[in-house]
Amino acid sequence: MRKSPPVRLPRRSSAKAGKFLLLSLLVPASAGLLAETAAGIRWTAPAGWKAEGARPMRAATYSIAPAAGDSTGAECIVNYFGPGQGGGLDANIDRWKSQIQGPDGTPAMAKVDKRTVRGVPITVIDASGSYTGMGGPMMASPKPLPGYRLLGAIAEGPGGNVFFKLAGPAATIAAQQKHFELLLASIQLDK
Repeated sequence: MRKSPPVRLPRRSSAKAGKFLLLSLLVPASAGLLAETAAGIRWTAPAGWKAEGARPMRAATYSIAPAAGDSTGAECIVNYFGPGQGGGLDANIDRWKSQIQGPDGTPAMAKVDKRTVRGVPITVIDASGSYTGMGGPMMASPKPLPGYRLLGAIAEGPGGNVFFKLAGPAATIAAQQKHFELLLASIQLDK
């Protein structure tokens, strides 16, 4: 078999190709550090969280690798439904509470806190138990997944509420809690 000679690009094209190659290597590596925006606020996803492609009704979706011992990773969903859409704070906190069941099948106890980050009011929830998923009248009732944890936050942006929900196996969420807090600490008005 005859071997083809290597293709040689002119010197000028090689420099452009080298710059392109360098940029193509740097951009994915920094993808977790790019700010995302919705409703007049912006945030920065933590390094190590993989941004997923566009999905209906989501401003962003991040997948997170499982912690040691967990067979499933976690997912952080960011929803923005538009000005005045998506329901109020209490209704959404109650909905998230109902997605995590205690041992008796009722909503698990949840810790709810309020804070302000760079002028943006944020309500945060933390609940552990059996995860039932989205639920609601239009969704099938999945079998609850035991040993899960949900960290959620509602940021009140000038253009409406932005909903951040991190859910997955409890060990994975525990390993990612600091990263979720960093995401919330990065929230600011999008000027």
